[in-house]
Amino acid sequence: MRTSYTERAVRILGPKGWSALAIFLAIMLILVPVLHLLVPPGSPLHLSDYAITLSGKILCYAMVAVAMDLIWGYAGILSLGHGLFFALGGYGFGMYLMRQIGLDGNYHSPLPDFMVFLDWKTLPWYWQGTDHLLWALVLTIAVPTVIAAIFGYFAFQSRIKGVYFSIITQALTYAAMLLFFRNETGFGGNNGFTDFKRIAGYSITAPETRVVLLGLTSLALAGTLVLGRWLVTSRYGRVLAATRDAESRVMFIGYNPLWYKLFIWTLSAALCGIAGALYVPQVGIINPSEMSPAASIEIAIWVAVGGRGTLIGAVIGAVAVSLAKSWFTVSFPQYWLFFLGFLFILVTLFLPEGLVGLYKRIVFRLKHKDTANTETVFTLEPETISPPVAASVVSTAPTAKPTLTGESAA
Repeated sequence: MRTSYTERAVRILGPKGWSALAIFLAIMLILVPVLHLLVPPGSPLHLSDYAITLSGKILCYAMVAVAMDLIWGYAGILSLGHGLFFALGGYGFGMYLMRQIGLDGNYHSPLPDFMVFLDWKTLPWYWQGTDHLLWALVLTIAVPTVIAAIFGYFAFQSRIKGVYFSIITQALTYAAMLLFFRNETGFGGNNGFTDFKRIAGYSITAPETRVVLLGLTSLALAGTLVLGRWLVTSRYGRVLAATRDAESRVMFIGYNPLWYKLFIWTLSAALCGIAGALYVPQVGIINPSEMSPAASIEIAIWVAVGGRGTLIGAVIGAVAVSLAKSWFTVSFPQYWLFFLGFLFILVTLFLPEGLVGLYKRIVFRLKHKDTANTETVFTLEPETISPPVAASVVSTAPTAKPTLTGESAA
């Protein structure tokens, strides 16, 4: 008997999952705009511009973490170069934002200010068409996707995996960072792109624009979670997990792991590109530091802290570490990297399943503790319980230990 599309949709997240997602979207699409736009700035309920920007930035990071979890948690491929795809998406949309400055720049030239400063006379060929929003959106997805597809095909075809794959991806992002640092590339060199003025004709700093960007980021994150959940629970996801656990056996029964790994790798890069495109207009800057090896390692730490192989864990890890970073870099900026390294060691040694795994263990122990106490109460024979405490045991306290007679206790 075939199931309907509605039943299939419900099964992807389950009733609790869909309810949680609906609550999240209701907060981000209704409550947050009301608190930011309609509540007066003097009210304690007012959400400041900083809170809106920080929320949007963290949601972009959460989207990257989910993309990373798809390739690491479900395919067993640890990438230390996902910062490259995130930055490429940011640069793709940043080119559009730079073109939108128009004559309002410091030099009042149709060229971006950094090109005028470097005595460029015309736009490079790869900047053509970037003043159109649709083309910019195509670039933000297409460039990371094509680069990931080409790199992934040769890497997976050569059966490069494990630590070797991680090192190669880190070398890739490091090489790209050095390339983008050069002024000759036409991407702003060390300073990158900044001083954006407007997006789609609207002021980029207007409160309404910030709220719209935050809403779009929330929808993108929700869509990424649903897409990821649908993939990992499908037949494709089961083959992918089997490839992660026993690739040789998967090949023996007739599957080619190359295309399974290449698809999830390319999809992960495309999601990072979209996150980067949403990140740039909200934060207001994109530069080569986003491609640094440290930034890519931090993405892996988000997933490790939240719980590898659990999509919601990636979101929790990204939010928790990003909030900690926001506090540390203000209060103790010199200790942030030490704390990050300590956190990674701590999670590796004591929380291999992350915060989600810790939560599951606590719930499991609480349930079994209650079950054990309940079973003890109902399996004891009445005569084995001493009269003074029998009443209290039967009365209720699930954690109270019954006092046994000397014979039964022995």
